[in-house]
Amino acid sequence: MPYAAITYDIVGGHEDEVAEVFANFRRPTSAVVPETGDASETRIIATAVFIRDSLLVRFIEYEGDLEAVARFMAAQPGVQVVEEKLAPYLRNPRDTSTVEGFLKTFKSSLLRSVSQLSATSRS
Repeated sequence: MPYAAITYDIVGGHEDEVAEVFANFRRPTSAVVPETGDASETRIIATAVFIRDSLLVRFIEYEGDLEAVARFMAAQPGVQVVEEKLAPYLRNPRDTSTVEGFLKTFKSSLLRSVSQLSATSRS
């Protein structure tokens, strides 16, 4: 299953406050992304968030279409709450209040995948 990673530029010295924002995150009621327009099912398998100093990274394990995952995340109330609560700690403002703004931010903060290995991909 593929992974994606997105970054947030955080004002240093606020790691505990940012961790608290994610500690109260509300997951979507379903991991399945609604109709994506193709035969394959798109779903979010897992997410993880890591922080050090001024860098926060959110990892997303998913199946299917990454843009559909991002569009789904944009509409989730829990994601909107996190984005709103993170705003005071961001070095650069992020326009995530609309689906279009969220998608633009998601794409611009997406890290390039260099390698993805798993135990199931061993020969």
